[in-house]
Amino acid sequence: MTAGGREQRAAGRARYAVAAVFAAHGAVTGSFATRVPWIQEHASVGAGQLGLALAFPALGASAAMPLAGGLTHRFGTRTALRGLIALWTLSLVLPSLAPNLPVLCAALFVYGASAGMADVAMNALGVEVENRLGRSVMSGLHGMWSAGALLGSAGGTLAAHLGTDARLHHALAAAVLTVLGVVACTWVLDLRPAADEEPPPRFALPPRSALLIGAIGFCAVFAEGASLDWSAVYLRERLETSAGLAAACTTGFTLTMAVARIAGDRVVDRFGAVRTVRAGGVLAVLGGLLIVTGGRPAVAMAGFALMGLGIAVVVPLCFAAAGRNGPNPSQAIAGVATITYTSGLVAPGAIGSLAQATSLVVSFGLVTVLACGLAAFAGVLRAGESSRPGVSRPDAAVPGPRT
Repeated sequence: MTAGGREQRAAGRARYAVAAVFAAHGAVTGSFATRVPWIQEHASVGAGQLGLALAFPALGASAAMPLAGGLTHRFGTRTALRGLIALWTLSLVLPSLAPNLPVLCAALFVYGASAGMADVAMNALGVEVENRLGRSVMSGLHGMWSAGALLGSAGGTLAAHLGTDARLHHALAAAVLTVLGVVACTWVLDLRPAADEEPPPRFALPPRSALLIGAIGFCAVFAEGASLDWSAVYLRERLETSAGLAAACTTGFTLTMAVARIAGDRVVDRFGAVRTVRAGGVLAVLGGLLIVTGGRPAVAMAGFALMGLGIAVVVPLCFAAAGRNGPNPSQAIAGVATITYTSGLVAPGAIGSLAQATSLVVSFGLVTVLACGLAAFAGVLRAGESSRPGVSRPDAAVPGPRT
């Protein structure tokens, strides 16, 4: 077998290994989210205090993500990712152990910090696998994250239904997911810096290109956070539906995103990132218009489904584009990830504050306006499209740097 053939086989194995890591990462999030009510009761915190505590994961992630590049430079991608994914899966047990608000905030800060560092490392590896295979894989990897989150939430729902103590549930889930993540890392690419390569700075501002790419991700994650947290409320309060139908709307939005991400790589390979995001932006805007103008539950649910379909592949493509811009992919990805995490942090509160001052219709009007940005500014994802070996696309006329 030729050297090129061996590299392709290794990249193929690494793709499935990284996909398993993405699934394990998502499963932790799903497992945690379903037991928040138990954690709230155990820590004896009110709704306002819980809202404060739930800001700490994003704060921890934003603070720690710039450290991921230095860890991968020092230990190599395989060892660094193995340690970071284990830290993330094991951190699942911390929030359920918190007896009060200060401890809960500290636990959630560590939980978010480990999530963010693992996020940067696995996305950087995903970009490298995509480059070596010469075709899009990032959307599918994020689809595996969504599938893992759905499985984790299903397990958490079952545990909650059975009345299982969240400390026991999370300890068992953490053990299983740690084994899965650590074993999967055996087959990821082991990239190491050249002997004369300078380590990345511990903290550094992201490059300008990452800021522009992050702005696209900000719009998509804002729409995602708003839809996840407020779609059920919108149907319940605005359209006066049953609680079950309102919950089904959120589930439908999540499923739409997961399916679109898993299928998205073929679309990206066919039409390119820029055209895909532009088309997604149009779908998201159409979905937003249905949400704010439709006076019936079925119309609003269709709008949320279109919103999920339109924004599903945007964040994976933002990470992929960031990883091909500049000499330090981890630094660029960390910059984009920080912006998107910030968007996810501010979106629910911004929607709630605007709804209180005006109405939920106006709030989702803002989401629709931001979705217009996806179509308008998708061209910033063009840089780096033609840097994949063997890839030539109509919207990849501007070559980007190889990493």
